[in-house]
Amino acid sequence: MTSAPSEQTPARQTGTGTHGTVQPVNDSTTGTAGQPGQTEKGPVIARSGRSARRPGDRIFSGLTTGSAVLITVFIAAIALFLILQALPALAKERDGILGFFTYSGAWNLNYATNDGGWMQFGIPNLFFTTVLASVLALVIAMPVALGIAIFLSNYCPKHLVRPLGFMVDLLAAVPSIVFGIWGMQVLGPSLGGIFEWVHSWAGGFFLFQWDQQTSPAFSTSRNIFTGGVVLAIMILPIIAATAREVFVQTPRGQIEAALALGATRWEVVRMTVLPFGKSGYISGAMLGLGRALGETMALYMVIASAPGFRWSLFDGGTTFATAIANAAPEFNDDTKAGAYIAAGLVLFALTFIVNAAARAVVNNRK
Repeated sequence: MTSAPSEQTPARQTGTGTHGTVQPVNDSTTGTAGQPGQTEKGPVIARSGRSARRPGDRIFSGLTTGSAVLITVFIAAIALFLILQALPALAKERDGILGFFTYSGAWNLNYATNDGGWMQFGIPNLFFTTVLASVLALVIAMPVALGIAIFLSNYCPKHLVRPLGFMVDLLAAVPSIVFGIWGMQVLGPSLGGIFEWVHSWAGGFFLFQWDQQTSPAFSTSRNIFTGGVVLAIMILPIIAATAREVFVQTPRGQIEAALALGATRWEVVRMTVLPFGKSGYISGAMLGLGRALGETMALYMVIASAPGFRWSLFDGGTTFATAIANAAPEFNDDTKAGAYIAAGLVLFALTFIVNAAARAVVNNRK
């Protein structure tokens, strides 16, 4: 009778051989002859910690990496082109790079008739007009977009969510020139009475004043305020769509927990949906701001061109984009074109700053 193996007996043994002796099993790490990595069927292929990648994974990874690199190269190439084209014009500026950032008068690019061949041009008027119109658009669009996103994600009946959401998104497909025509022919004249009423009781405030002698037409239709309203309508679908996509991803467990505690629907939105989707809402607002900063045709038709900037919403002005569009006939001269390209370079950098600020805000919210 064979006794049970004791704890000291090796765990891996096989049956008896020809003469009843116990023979050890060949292990993949020891081998027959005691050599590591050898078995009766040949050497063992060592397994690494990482599994072998399939060809499809390698191809897809290469394509995605190449796409990211290609986009980075394109952006760098655009920045390099703008810098190289702007440097000759900046070298002709009378006060140099400092004058480019501080000169707020009318642009004088007729360098052939100037003494010493200098030009005078600067971006303060363009910068402040662009920022003022874009910020006004953001102030108008953000609350409306937030209300639309909350309604579609929490209050709207399910059978209406898709068609209403589609209608909001459809605003983004309308060409900007259509918004410009509508703003110039319909919106501006309709707001003329409101402009005069606001000026009658708040004309002393710098944002609502204008000079009737120098700019009488600006106060009734083609002014920065009208441009801001048009921009607000244009960026509204971007902000609303981005916020809605984030709001609908609020964890269901948090919503049900708030309801179980007796919270009303608005309290659920305030305590769960808004905190969860705040970063997405801010990201959508920054995307809309980037669209507003670079808008050309709508503002070209809605805001009357004016060389100066007086911090009034009821006055005309010139943005970066409209200034470049107005000067297109002068682009046959490389030096004159370089002055406007230098302005475009500032707009290019401004969009980067806006996106970086948005990213910082989103990261701090997480």
